[in-house]
Amino acid sequence: MMNLLWWPMSLGLVTSMILTPLTIILFKKMGWVVDPTKTPHPAHTHKTPVPKGGGLPILGGILVVAYFCLPIDKHLTAILLALALTITVGVIDDVKPLPPKLRLVTNLLAAMIVVSAGIGIAFVTNPLGGGVIDLTRPRIGIDLFGHHEIWLWPDIFALIWIPFVMNAVNWSSGTDGQASGVLAIAALIIGLLSLSYSADIAQWNVAILAFGLLGTLVPLTIFHFYPQQIMPGYGATTGVGLLLGVLSILSTTKIGTMIVVLGIPLIDAVYTIVRRISARKSPFLGDRGHLHHRMLERGWGKRRIALFYWTATGLLGMTALKFNAQTKLFAILGLVIWLYFGVYSKRPDRGSG
Repeated sequence: MMNLLWWPMSLGLVTSMILTPLTIILFKKMGWVVDPTKTPHPAHTHKTPVPKGGGLPILGGILVVAYFCLPIDKHLTAILLALALTITVGVIDDVKPLPPKLRLVTNLLAAMIVVSAGIGIAFVTNPLGGGVIDLTRPRIGIDLFGHHEIWLWPDIFALIWIPFVMNAVNWSSGTDGQASGVLAIAALIIGLLSLSYSADIAQWNVAILAFGLLGTLVPLTIFHFYPQQIMPGYGATTGVGLLLGVLSILSTTKIGTMIVVLGIPLIDAVYTIVRRISARKSPFLGDRGHLHHRMLERGWGKRRIALFYWTATGLLGMTALKFNAQTKLFAILGLVIWLYFGVYSKRPDRGSG
């Protein structure tokens, strides 16, 4: 099985390696760059004009992988349609920023497209032990052009989970190489997780898509690392967030695994939402209160921050692969406590190195 996965990963890598430099050239030629001196934003950390548009290589790579490596069914069609919508809106936002509410509506619409194809969170592992929790009841029957059933809780949880991952990933794209590397590692972990269930033929497609996504992210990470030549932009971060959210559902509903792997971005997102609402501000308006901003204020360099995120994600990924649900719960609780008392509750020491 592993030998077969070199093909989708190679397709994604080659496609992205071609499209990423072309995207940089196109955006620079068209003047679609983020110049902090002309359009200052509290969340931006770069000092010179840099193009975004990283969603284009991701979309191109995934479409190539899907065409050559995957059977077209209703699930894949819905995923690709939702991805195309997300990245299209994201690239438009990369060129000319869109209102936060419109972007949120797009996130929800993309999630609805996926859920309408029958992708939902039907079961979750009980982190306190005792098997799985069945979420497939109640079901609402609709007789319209045939009989259809809405699985209430699986659909609701998926509609919350997918946009949450999309936004958490986007908010964690703060410094050079930070988000792209984290997302590549997360895609690898999901791919390896699916391989561990390779006896289930349904997991093959999940593994193929995960390794194809990994391939598309490697060139983007190279060009995004310090000093960055391109930023992933809203299209890449939310598009990959969408894919990871969906793949975590399809990979035997391993939501817990993805929570651990993306533990730092997800916890930072929750903290950000609570902090902004407590301050009576919109949770979707950018500021400099994210974890990476606090690290910068403490004197961390951009390379160091990216490598910290990569290392932490890799270690959390190995934890997620090797241990049971209860251990994953303890890992997340420990991470929450460490981040709160070690970072969020302290005032930045601007003189530290």
